[in-house]
Amino acid sequence: MAVIISNIKAPVGSSSEEVVSAAVKQFHIPKSAVKSADIYKTSLDARKREQMHFVHSVYLELSDISTEQKLCKKFSSCRPAVSADITPVISKNKRSGRTVIAGFGPAGMFCALMLAKYGYKPLVLEKGADVDSRTEKTKHFWKTGELDEQSNVQFGEGGAGTFSDGKLTTRINDPKCRYVLETFARHGADPSVLTKAKPHIGTDVLRNVVKSIREEITALGGEISFLTPLTGIDIHNGSVRSVKSERGEEECAALVVACGHSAGDTFRLLYSGGILLEPKPFSVGARIEHTREAVDRSLYGRHAGDPLLPVGEYQLSHHTAEGRGVYTFCMCPGGVVVPAASEKGGIVTNGMSEFARDGRNSNAAVVVSVSPEDFGKKPFNGFDFAKSIETAAFRAMNGYTAPATTVGGFLSGQPTLKNASVQPTYACGVRECELRDIFPKFVTDTLAEGLGAFAKKMDCYGDMGAVLTAPETRTSSPIRMPRSAEGVTAAADNLYPCGEGAGYAGGIMSAAVDGIRAALAVMAQYSPE
Repeated sequence: MAVIISNIKAPVGSSSEEVVSAAVKQFHIPKSAVKSADIYKTSLDARKREQMHFVHSVYLELSDISTEQKLCKKFSSCRPAVSADITPVISKNKRSGRTVIAGFGPAGMFCALMLAKYGYKPLVLEKGADVDSRTEKTKHFWKTGELDEQSNVQFGEGGAGTFSDGKLTTRINDPKCRYVLETFARHGADPSVLTKAKPHIGTDVLRNVVKSIREEITALGGEISFLTPLTGIDIHNGSVRSVKSERGEEECAALVVACGHSAGDTFRLLYSGGILLEPKPFSVGARIEHTREAVDRSLYGRHAGDPLLPVGEYQLSHHTAEGRGVYTFCMCPGGVVVPAASEKGGIVTNGMSEFARDGRNSNAAVVVSVSPEDFGKKPFNGFDFAKSIETAAFRAMNGYTAPATTVGGFLSGQPTLKNASVQPTYACGVRECELRDIFPKFVTDTLAEGLGAFAKKMDCYGDMGAVLTAPETRTSSPIRMPRSAEGVTAAADNLYPCGEGAGYAGGIMSAAVDGIRAALAVMAQYSPE
């Protein structure tokens, strides 16, 4: 069985042996009763700088299961350990054709991996290139401004997460999360992803990890076809019968749509085929850059720079009197702001960190929530709203140089980069611009209020020389594809929407878990081909 004991506090610098010993002593467990023990999760409590400490969860396997059960009944801080093993229920129903997955981001990747492990031999159609070719094309865009609309930060092997911090945090509480973490670690992620409360892989490591997962899928009989977007579907009598791509037309037993939040062309294809789509809320704003040291000082005070402390990261939020939210998103410690456009004629920013997180700056998106009440209630109004911001930025800059200003320049309405306290890292360069010319007034008004609120929480946000680079528009999908309890659409009983693009996830972890759910749903309906 084994148990997880939570809320074990330990001073900074405590060894794992000391932490485990403290847990055993706290519950008066004899050492002779412990079969195995290790740290399960670790987080830093820095709310009181002079009393900073780590908070751990400890995994304990005892020789007597009844003792484990008694601990869980008596103490709220003890719970049974949940196995990361996933045992699917596989239908005996036969269906001709292959299981096809559109998209090879985290959702499509983990869906394909799970299906391949159980003999389904899935076919993945991915619009972008393999990770090595994609990386070359992306760096070429950053250097020259020549954008490849098929392979970029948004499209290609690994999805948008490949060019990010590789965060594996999530708010969902699902045993499948452990399976995802163990899979990443098995394929080359640092083992710390298994124990940190806020695990991250780093974009430099993640590229090799996704390649390794792809190789396992193909070794198990799956097939990944790069530079091959889905171009057509044939729905007949309430089922997807075949799909079309540059490979031609292929019979389809099931279609999993895992195409990511930027795949407007794929969603328009599905909509034209009778698939119901709904607009959903998302967020828009800018990237803010501070020096890494400034963020660390704001969080740790005089302890900043202590090698035993993690690189500083934060999450802030504020609600206006009208109820609109403004918050930080996808914080990248020691990272850079990257050009993330996927369509020519538009500017998009994103953040990226390598595993070491040792860059001179840290950045985060500061974004304002928007909803169909703001941009319209037709399916593609959200896509159009985001695109209008991206194209306004491109027109203002006459190219992919990004609009930017110091925080002080933004708040005063006099945009400037003079006296900036950081050197902007956006690869295509930045130029002074009034952000109010790019965003609707309600966005910039809310953004200004949020920056003021955040300055009361973190000293670095009071720095008027911090730099804002815009726009950040791809925070999540502006669309949702409704699905039933069985995971399928109303229009087709074998079409499974999943992941961030379909509106069911928000980040690498939750997307991967949703991809696993889709695979389990397919297996519950059909046997391997």
